[in-house]
Amino acid sequence: MSETEPNRLIVEARHLVREVEGPTGKLTILDDVSLEVARGESVAITGPSGSGKSTLVALLAGLDVPTAGDVVLAGEYLNRLDEDGRAQLRSGRVGFVFQAFYLMETLTARENVMLPLEIAGRKDAAQIATDWLDRVGLADRQDHYPRQLSGGEQQRVAISRAFAIEPQILFADEPTGNLDDKSSQHIAELLFSLCDSRQAALILVTHDSALAARCQSRIALAGGRLVGAS
Repeated sequence: MSETEPNRLIVEARHLVREVEGPTGKLTILDDVSLEVARGESVAITGPSGSGKSTLVALLAGLDVPTAGDVVLAGEYLNRLDEDGRAQLRSGRVGFVFQAFYLMETLTARENVMLPLEIAGRKDAAQIATDWLDRVGLADRQDHYPRQLSGGEQQRVAISRAFAIEPQILFADEPTGNLDDKSSQHIAELLFSLCDSRQAALILVTHDSALAARCQSRIALAGGRLVGAS
């Protein structure tokens, strides 16, 4: 790796292995996976169900730890940090958007977006949340609870929550998987336009070939191994 690469890369995986104990013994979920993602780059992770896509994202984001190998996120080796240290590293740098939205049902749309900002001690959390919900077209839905919103609207709240912290990298795991075609297209446009405007890297897990094709790079997994990259 050249001396300039650490400044260019936002995340790097080196020979990742993830094993778990199964009923019949050790099960390998990921086997010798390496990749690099530059700042501002969009990367699609594709492959059949059970190929290790979500496990790879969890390792790259420091939500899980590898059995072997290294992950370098924002210049820090995750294996040198404990769980609290990894969480601190993610704070203000990493955003997440998931298929299942993961909104707090007892909080309004605005309060859901405010939550990570308040945890970070931002005094202007309410204004930031209001601005982001307005930006994604939910200015008139800010006081609604998740149960009062459509799936597409809930995902826009989740996107606002992810971007409100101004992340350097966004992990999106099947972000359109629970949406109809029209909502899926809207969410895809939001993700790419917001990442582009903020120069945030995007790591996108998807079964949607059209969505994957919009990314600058693509990697394919099968049986826990990297089988293709472009």
